[in-house]
Amino acid sequence: MKKRSMAALTAILVVAPLVAAAPGGRAGAAESGPGDAARSAESTLVGGVDLDTVTIPALQARMNRGSLSSLKLTLACLRRIKAVDPRINAVLRTSPTALRQAAASDLRHRLGKTRGPLDGIPVLLKDNVHTRDMPTTAGSLALAGSPPDTDADLVGRLRAAGAVILGKTNLSEWANFRAAKPTSGWSAVGGQTNNPYVLDRNPCGSSSGSAAALAASLAQVAIGTETDGSIVCPAGMNGVVGLKPSLGVVSQSGVVPISAEQDTAGPMARNVIDAALTLSVLGGPDTVRVAGAPSLTDAAGRPGTLRGKRIGLWRLPSLGAEVDALMTGTAERLRAAGAEVVEVVEVAMPYQERLAELEFPALLSEFRRDIDAYLPTRGGPQDLAELIEFNRTHPREQTCFAGQELFEQALAAPPTTDPGYRAMRAELTDLSRRSIDEVMAAHDLDAIASPANPPAWTTDCARGDNDVIPSSTPAAVAGYPSLSVPAGFVGELPVGLLLMAGDRQDAELLSLGAAVEHRLNAWRAPRYLPSAPPGTSR
Repeated sequence: MKKRSMAALTAILVVAPLVAAAPGGRAGAAESGPGDAARSAESTLVGGVDLDTVTIPALQARMNRGSLSSLKLTLACLRRIKAVDPRINAVLRTSPTALRQAAASDLRHRLGKTRGPLDGIPVLLKDNVHTRDMPTTAGSLALAGSPPDTDADLVGRLRAAGAVILGKTNLSEWANFRAAKPTSGWSAVGGQTNNPYVLDRNPCGSSSGSAAALAASLAQVAIGTETDGSIVCPAGMNGVVGLKPSLGVVSQSGVVPISAEQDTAGPMARNVIDAALTLSVLGGPDTVRVAGAPSLTDAAGRPGTLRGKRIGLWRLPSLGAEVDALMTGTAERLRAAGAEVVEVVEVAMPYQERLAELEFPALLSEFRRDIDAYLPTRGGPQDLAELIEFNRTHPREQTCFAGQELFEQALAAPPTTDPGYRAMRAELTDLSRRSIDEVMAAHDLDAIASPANPPAWTTDCARGDNDVIPSSTPAAVAGYPSLSVPAGFVGELPVGLLLMAGDRQDAELLSLGAAVEHRLNAWRAPRYLPSAPPGTSR
């Protein structure tokens, strides 16, 4: 028998008295008890900080001084999950080792051997990201058996950085690539995730659980994934920050796929600095910036001035008059801070109709290729045809919507070796990059801005989503970075401002996003209203 390390022994000794009091497994309803205890579990105050507004650097400063421990922080998050999550249903399960991870981090802090900015910070993972010690289901009963054999590469990076892997979040099943009219935030494994601001409203997909959990301050940061809109729309609709990195910055290894040509994981947080610090761990410090650009920590940690920055505004009036009015107010506030806001609507974002024609057929072929390569690595259905049959024969897979039209169309789609497909993807890549590059060059822009989302629609399984949101597509198809920051509210419902820039300009975009975030100062905590006041749209 191998000798146990001092860190492991310390973790066991410190955690043992607390394990019985901490929630584990599926997040469930809080136990009944005295009112004071319930309010304490729901409190966002811990160790002299407010979880709603604290940043990772502030947490690290306190942990280094010894006035806060990762164990106390992690336990507070676990208690909040048990007390608050039953209202929003964002967390599928918590890690049975979370407190031991936190105690090991506390020992490193005491010994002065911390591993970086995420050491001891509680992180939630979307449940299409592999974890060797917890199931990874993509929301589907077909993957609900044994956990994967290994962690995703990004999870390995988080563990090596000392982050506390707190648990897994619900998502739109198969990352919203199953039915023609899905309901975002619903999966057969986890049920329906609700928007914390107004509970009968939708959280947007497919990183819905990650965004809703952050809005409710159930963790400090979370990991989402995006093919087109699935980080930035939930971030906007739940009033948090979400970064879709440049394609290739974060490894796709160990993430349930849709398309290798567009898939990426990315950080979600309540502020830009936390997103930047998380990206520095997920992608490494030198892989996300062009020569001469600031480091991620410098870019977001010390927001620069907006003076002289040129931002193109792509209004998207199709998202409604209320959103358009919010964009007008946002532009005025950015101009007052010295930015030059150019109305891109005057020349329009080019090629958008053609991108809309080509993207979906290309994704069908790519999904067929990538899911057929992925499924044999897991128990359950071994290819797309078997997965379709699984859904037909499992009634729980049909409790919100029965459709799997995208699966069926993918099964019939041409292979990725087909010349027609190759021409489609080449045209997509060319036009999507030109749609951003040409507008930025023509107007000498630092970034293009647009609304990230409309006000959240009412969740309705019979109707499905009401989500024609074109702002995410150019950057998603091009593989360029995009960042959603809180812009304000339509009534009680958050709306995000989506910023996009050129390839590998992640650090520059985060720096600009931090300045925009500081100027707009638009975040506010959710109130968990059961429904929106009368007269609210959608």
